Amino acid sequence: MQWLDDYRRKLRTADEAVRLIKSGDRVYYGGNAHQELHDVQLVHVLLLGDDPLSRPEMEGHFRHNSLFVGPADREAVNDGRADYVPVFLYQIPRLFNEKLIPLDVTMLMVSPPDEHGFMSFGVETMNARAAAGCARQVIVQVNDKMPRILGDSFIHVSRVHAIVEHHEPLPELKPHAISDVERRIGEHIRPLITDGATIQMGIGGIPDAVFATMDGLKDLGIHTEMMSDGAMRAIERGIVTGARKTLHPGKAVITFALGTAELYDFLNNNPMVEAHPVDHVNDPWVISMNDNLIGINSAIEVDLTGQVCSDSIGTRIYSGFGGQVDFIRGAARSKGGKPIIALPSTTAKNVSRIVGKLKPGAGVVTSRADVHYIITEHGIAYLFGKNLRERAEALIGVAAPEHRDELIREAKERKLIP
Repeated sequence: MQWLDDYRRKLRTADEAVRLIKSGDRVYYGGNAHQELHDVQLVHVLLLGDDPLSRPEMEGHFRHNSLFVGPADREAVNDGRADYVPVFLYQIPRLFNEKLIPLDVTMLMVSPPDEHGFMSFGVETMNARAAAGCARQVIVQVNDKMPRILGDSFIHVSRVHAIVEHHEPLPELKPHAISDVERRIGEHIRPLITDGATIQMGIGGIPDAVFATMDGLKDLGIHTEMMSDGAMRAIERGIVTGARKTLHPGKAVITFALGTAELYDFLNNNPMVEAHPVDHVNDPWVISMNDNLIGINSAIEVDLTGQVCSDSIGTRIYSGFGGQVDFIRGAARSKGGKPIIALPSTTAKNVSRIVGKLKPGAGVVTSRADVHYIITEHGIAYLFGKNLRERAEALIGVAAPEHRDELIREAKERKLIP
């Protein structure tokens, strides 16, 4: 096998591989690197766990350019030691392809090659193909713990420049117990889902609560940016078959996965699941080709006109645009689709998340013209086609009862209600 000789020629130690990175380079994802490098820009989406390259002592050596802020780089972004790019998830490959964010080096983790020399991008197909195709050098870590996920999710040995074999468990995100608030939100969402619908959800208590209510439904499909343990359980229970999907029938379509080791084992060589690049999975037009697409996303706060803030708390950047708008707009265009924003009515400190106006400096991720359903544990506010007065009244109705008088006062001050 010719590719096997090529594979052996490209084998490097981690130290040898990162010597391909030069000062001033732009590196997609980032990982192992040398401290003597200077002015290296690390381009990535969500980083999990502790990131030593985000620490203050790394300033001048490495600077993050984050396309979605997470716990690892949140402090650096808000301290001004790292940067944040607001962008719809499906448009990230375009940034690389059109060299709006040029890349010198791409570093990826992949599965071992199959008998034809193809390595799977595994749990994160998302931007991998675009990043690998645009970089001067491609370094891959071959990890035998990485599942071989099928679909448009492979790179051939001939397309990479250095290979590091290092085997380590993948990061896991363990599900937590569903709270009473999350359960009630799930119960409000459940009647909106009909047999044969295609579902998009992320991870966390609300998606888990929705999946837990689905018994009795038939032939659901999955077209989602992220695959979770909840989605896996729904497939195992026979609720999700994809039989009625109008796009990719019989397949659960994803662009990345995050969950337990059991989920990663489930995904390995599973013909029911296909991973595709994010500019396919999250393209609103592609999403809309799924009839009865139910898109369920969350938010930090929603104002009384329906503006949704999801990436910041006031001026403090918390996360990113991600795929929320992609699926809100895709579901809105889908025949029979339902775009949903679901959130608890209050924070853990009993601060209302339905607000008279967004915090100063807060960013609007989903505009009030895009919003259809806002759902809390107190009910459903349907806003599409509603005027500002009707919106304010509906949103006050799903706010926590103890905050409604204050919201009424604020609505009157803004002349939203008489």
